Amino acid sequence: MDNSNIKKAYAVSKDIYDDALTQAKWWSKLYIWFFWGGVDDIEIAGRVLKAIPNDFEGKLLDVPVGTGVFTWDKYKGLPKAEITCVDYSEDMLFKARKRFYDSKLKNIDCMQGDVGSMKFSDEAFDIVLSMNGFHVFPDKEKAFCETARVLKKGGIFCGCFYVKGQCKRTDLIVNLLLTKKGWFTPPFQSLEELKTKLSSMYEHVEIDNQKSIAYFKCVK
Repeated sequence: MDNSNIKKAYAVSKDIYDDALTQAKWWSKLYIWFFWGGVDDIEIAGRVLKAIPNDFEGKLLDVPVGTGVFTWDKYKGLPKAEITCVDYSEDMLFKARKRFYDSKLKNIDCMQGDVGSMKFSDEAFDIVLSMNGFHVFPDKEKAFCETARVLKKGGIFCGCFYVKGQCKRTDLIVNLLLTKKGWFTPPFQSLEELKTKLSSMYEHVEIDNQKSIAYFKCVK
């Protein structure tokens, strides 16, 4: 995938990324309210992460890991799991590595990589997690195929990302600002298109949305 524009965008935003997603500052609360209609990223992240059993001891792939802002606390409770975290942005990975290191998490391997061409064998993971990633990936078809390829039969694919058609204001801002800045990459799917896509690839699909953010749990 050609991610050069994305890489630049996330290098610029690396110091405000966490605050923007977690609404830690007054301006980030305003951003979430105005751009996303008050979508609660923390609540959505919690619902996604419930798909990972609290006693999970298998192999988990987190792609893209971002800065690990939503996952580090969950991972603290999974000391016996083998966790692999992948992101294209070295800037995001630097912050994720530091967060995991500071939390004394020793069962996590962070690596730079492209979701469209991952260097893992078929059916290598029990769980694949993808939070806030697919609306960034340039080749979404490759990303869907690769995340499914590396997932074991009976494994769980869970995550969340932007879908079009749920909030006109959000769609407008995504197209006029976030896409041009490189934070999002078209084409984007509607909620129904996402349901159709996941249902064609997985045996069981649970999907819901909070305005323009869809979140899901699929079993292969």
